[in-house]
Amino acid sequence: MTTDTQRSKQEIRAAVAGIRGSYIATKRDGYFATALDRLIATNEQTAIAEPVRFTSTGEARGIIVVDGAGGGKTSLVQRGLAMHPGLKPSETSRPVVSITVPNPATLKSVAQEALKATGYTGGEKKRTVWEMWELLRERFKMLGTVVFWIDEAHDLFPHGSKSEAPHILKTFKSLMQGDGAVIVILSGIESLWDSISFDHQVQRRYSKFELPPVTASTDSNLIWKLMVSFCERVGLEPPKAGDLLERIIHAGRKRFGLCIEQMISAIEIALLRGDTTLAAQHFADAFFAQEACSVSDNVFLSPRWSSIKLIA
Repeated sequence: MTTDTQRSKQEIRAAVAGIRGSYIATKRDGYFATALDRLIATNEQTAIAEPVRFTSTGEARGIIVVDGAGGGKTSLVQRGLAMHPGLKPSETSRPVVSITVPNPATLKSVAQEALKATGYTGGEKKRTVWEMWELLRERFKMLGTVVFWIDEAHDLFPHGSKSEAPHILKTFKSLMQGDGAVIVILSGIESLWDSISFDHQVQRRYSKFELPPVTASTDSNLIWKLMVSFCERVGLEPPKAGDLLERIIHAGRKRFGLCIEQMISAIEIALLRGDTTLAAQHFADAFFAQEACSVSDNVFLSPRWSSIKLIA
């Protein structure tokens, strides 16, 4: 392998990484920003953001963001919080504290992860789970925390098991009340809402933000424009349209993030092969690599592609 070949591969990886690292804003971002704005107020005296209080007890509200795996919910929430003008961190404040549910997923492990995210390093004494959450509440108050975001929150609520859910939800409720209350955002797959919405108070305390599925009728123009844009960035000719867009949407389980990944993987294969035009075969080969399926079950090869059932 020559140096030129190695350099070429490095350039390809850099080009693909550049596409993957680009955030694609859609109407969903505006909808989430609106949902967030409804929960955040700006103190007129200090110009500091704080949660809107919805009850006489000073209770804040929360958001539950749901979508299938690979739909793009994590990136959407992350960007929405980063772009909000009232949630910019400073040397002394941390308006947003975010964690991903650790393994094992317990109230104790979540409290430990959250304390770590606040910069807390103290381990001088053993604490009960209740004491950890009380300490976390004090840390939030000290740091001026407005939003506490828990990603992959469905892991805290195993599907079909509601025995622990009331206790967990009660703990979150305590963070949303009184002096130093925070907005709690939970994000996860669809089972998250199914696992906790049995409690009518959850429906009152949290607004559900569900990312809509990608469809050909509403999103094909956007998907095509993105594909053309990606091809231009890396010097490829775009493919013939045909029914390729519909196949991409089906292969991506109608989830925006997965549809984008289908395109990027196909582009990477085309570049590595030295091809100058992106083609359906590149998508087929990317699908083979991802799904390890037979030819008859490859969405980009089968004439009956629309009837192929894909594992969620």
